[in-house]
Amino acid sequence: MEQLSKDLVIPVELLGLSDVEITSSKLSRNDEIILCVKSTKSEIACHRCGKPTRPHGKGQPLRLRHLPILGKRTIIVFTPPRGRCEHCDKNPTTTQTLSWHDRNAHHTHAYEEHLLFSLVHSTLADVEMKEGIHAGVIQHLVDKRINNQVDWKSIQSIGLLGIDEISLKKGYQDYLTIVTSKVNNKLSILSVLRGREKSMIKGFFSSIPKKKQKTITAVCCDLYVGYMNAAKEVFSYEVPIVTDRFHVAKLYSGCLVELRKRELKRLRSELSTEDYQSLKPAIRILVKCQELYNEKEKKQLQPLFKLSSSLKAAYRLARQLTGIFNRKHRKPKAVKEITQWIDGVSQSEVTAFDGFINTLSTHLDTITNYFISRHSSGFVEGFNNKLKVIKRRCYGIYNIKHFFQRIFLDLEGYRLFYKNQSITNFS
Repeated sequence: MEQLSKDLVIPVELLGLSDVEITSSKLSRNDEIILCVKSTKSEIACHRCGKPTRPHGKGQPLRLRHLPILGKRTIIVFTPPRGRCEHCDKNPTTTQTLSWHDRNAHHTHAYEEHLLFSLVHSTLADVEMKEGIHAGVIQHLVDKRINNQVDWKSIQSIGLLGIDEISLKKGYQDYLTIVTSKVNNKLSILSVLRGREKSMIKGFFSSIPKKKQKTITAVCCDLYVGYMNAAKEVFSYEVPIVTDRFHVAKLYSGCLVELRKRELKRLRSELSTEDYQSLKPAIRILVKCQELYNEKEKKQLQPLFKLSSSLKAAYRLARQLTGIFNRKHRKPKAVKEITQWIDGVSQSEVTAFDGFINTLSTHLDTITNYFISRHSSGFVEGFNNKLKVIKRRCYGIYNIKHFFQRIFLDLEGYRLFYKNQSITNFS
């Protein structure tokens, strides 16, 4: 071990430490910077009564890992003073604990925050490799510093509440229900629940504090009845339940796809190979599932629509329904127009939408709640893609409490820990 240059002066303020002064600095054979410090805080409060104690020797030397300096691992060596209380029975002793570390800890607070910051959008294995700290120690730190369920005191307003599910294991019916909130474009994780049963969802909704329930502007979900009924029973009719319009669009788009497949199969068997190949430009346009066509595309579609009147009628009806959702109606007018659309489909010869119309009629109230404030659960779908990335990055996370912590870290980690970095990390 060699002494660092006497010209190298490291202010304790730069290290983010308080109530200490550096007595020596050394460079070990392992290329670690060893900083020996001593306390400048004279008072030691009793751990029982909180009153000042009188000096009573020193405790065991502590070796605390700190933020790296110039890319080198940094160790703070600190021998805390002890005090004996004259006010408590049996005169207990207390070892001084300063504000920048915990009792019996192996790292400073600043380094713990550095580890958590490094874990944002990363994995335990990656941080273990970079920092040389066992993954179990890092997970223990996460458990100590990050809640595994929502802290309602930190949530001022819920705003738009979104609920959806993801599969925990690919190919298995092992679902996790993800509950999120969105306020002023800021996304927050509220819960990760195992399964998607109505009773479980209802239990979580009921656990939301009454004051926070009043801040919910709407509940957005897909067409799963369990989610909708749980929200209706807990929030009554005070909070609108909105069925996502894009899930509705996916349903009637699926009807078009099935009809197109049937009609193309029929035409392939009836037409010559040359005539069927001439329809390829029109088929490519329909496969894109676009809403509007330019004049050139309309001309390309004409030969196909002449051969299949049902396909032409179905696409015309689908565009009409999309047009209703695109226009800024109020709910009563939207209900009227959608009801008229249903009547129009019933009177036509198109049967491709029969199953969809049953769903549309059953959930007409929640579907048309979209027109109240035009809310959708698009933010939930986008968030679910991020969750799938977390699962792949970590090769699966099967502990839902740890999953909640990792989601929270990815969402809030930069805000919580980036501003607290006390020195620039060049390592």
